[in-house]
Amino acid sequence: MKIISVFIAIFYCSAVSAQPKTVYVKACSKGEDATLSVVEAIRECRATKATKLLLAKGTYEFRPDFAPDKYVFISNNDHGLKNTVFDLSGMENLEIDGQGSELLFHGYVCPFLLQNTKGIKISNLSIDYSRTFHSEGTIVGAYKDSLDLTFAAAFPFKVENYRLTFYDERKTLYPYGHLLEFDTSKKEIAYMALDYLDGVETMVAKEIRPGVVRIYLKDLKGTVGNTLIFNAKNRLVPAFTISTSQNTTIQNVTIFHAGGMGVVAQCSTDILLDGLKVLAAPGRMVSLSADATHFVNCRGKITIQNSTLESQMDDAGNIHGVYLKIEKVLSPNQLLLRLVHFQQLGLNILFPNTKVEFATPKDLATYAENSVSKVDRLNREYLRVTFNQPVSEKIQPGDIVGSLDDAPEILIKNNTIQRNRARGFLLGSRGKIVVENNYFHTWWGAIDLYANGVDWYEQGGVRDLTIRNNMFDNCNFGLNVGLGVIVVLAIIEENPANRSYYDRNILIENNTFRVYNPVILSMHSIDGLIFRNNKIVSNIDYKLSTWYENQKLEPFMMKNSVNIKIEP
Repeated sequence: MKIISVFIAIFYCSAVSAQPKTVYVKACSKGEDATLSVVEAIRECRATKATKLLLAKGTYEFRPDFAPDKYVFISNNDHGLKNTVFDLSGMENLEIDGQGSELLFHGYVCPFLLQNTKGIKISNLSIDYSRTFHSEGTIVGAYKDSLDLTFAAAFPFKVENYRLTFYDERKTLYPYGHLLEFDTSKKEIAYMALDYLDGVETMVAKEIRPGVVRIYLKDLKGTVGNTLIFNAKNRLVPAFTISTSQNTTIQNVTIFHAGGMGVVAQCSTDILLDGLKVLAAPGRMVSLSADATHFVNCRGKITIQNSTLESQMDDAGNIHGVYLKIEKVLSPNQLLLRLVHFQQLGLNILFPNTKVEFATPKDLATYAENSVSKVDRLNREYLRVTFNQPVSEKIQPGDIVGSLDDAPEILIKNNTIQRNRARGFLLGSRGKIVVENNYFHTWWGAIDLYANGVDWYEQGGVRDLTIRNNMFDNCNFGLNVGLGVIVVLAIIEENPANRSYYDRNILIENNTFRVYNPVILSMHSIDGLIFRNNKIVSNIDYKLSTWYENQKLEPFMMKNSVNIKIEP
């Protein structure tokens, strides 16, 4: 009987220890720094292999002082030493449930880092910053090459030595490098507004009377009552960084602000964004200082559904690969490759057995394929890559190499995309893509098929794209980058001797296009497109400028393309 009792006791203890463990974080007092509490809770989750981290509903404030730091390379954001509160690197099968909590960050501190993780789910919380990385000024006077501005208390500033600077509660500076006017009443970019980039950092400013600042910049224009955005110079502080991770879910999360992108994922597999909200907080025009979502060299399936992505200062989403530049042929089967763009440094794109394509940078035409045998990373910029077969004799230094394996399936469904600078979605995967039941109202094109082998080095080229049952509501009302609602802005030089037909097999059906200008599609280098059963409704909500009125604008502006069918 004693033996049986001991056996039962051992079995019972084993069963108890095998039960999923939950770690709890208590709510904090107002103003209290919750960083150490959360960092300690994450350490406990690691030690006990907990499956859930539960935040008691409340407001949690975080500062960089006690947040763990790590040097992180983040594609299309700025790499550097990042202080991150929720550093989940290396963790598996953990759910973080905020239960409706508000996470309020102070200063240059990143909320979430998922590096080499598996099965992470983050849900039911919001993210905001006490001082945004951008600033917003109300236009109270408009003159030739100058504007008068006032700033709310949320955007503290000073003018010294004819320079306007912004700071926070700790006098930390918040540099800007970009001006853009918003229509205050519509809470969207002002119609036909211009991006001001050149000369912004050195423009002259004067405080002409207490609280009123006059800024001077060549060709600067604005409307009294509108809002001028001073956008963050850098992309240092994204909300979620997902790197070399698998099976990530972000559900019912609201991002009011971050000093970079909302969700950026690189070299990761299977990502679900469900009920993600990117919103400008009450009293602000702008949500994020960059893209709402961004995916680089990912695999598996990317799903963005039931989400609202609005008021950010760049695209709703960008999904693409990265091209590496050939610097030198080292041997018949070995090349020296380079990551060129400064926001792509440190990426791990090529691995043994990765299938790759070789292309010419100007027309993006693929002329050879191969597979990787070995990768020697020399530093964050250069790689020595050995291939399984001798490389093509056509290869020249300056040509580009991209992975053929990083081609995720994409579903973009039941989302609202509006009020943001730039585009809706840039689509550059060769996996199956479906965009359906979404609402678009974007400053530039709603959907852009983009690629570039000369400066951004972004790899694209769709092979199976379906766009159906969407509402496109006066998209591309900015009219300063391209024309149409659905566009190709890929940098592809027309070459009659070698046409790449870079994007292929596109179906556009059962959509509604509300348009004030006649251009629906503005595309080039397409092989295979069907446009059918779509409804086009003209309106006069916006007015074409005189320059565009004098152009020959047509609904379907197709160049260098074959197998195009435009049906009723």
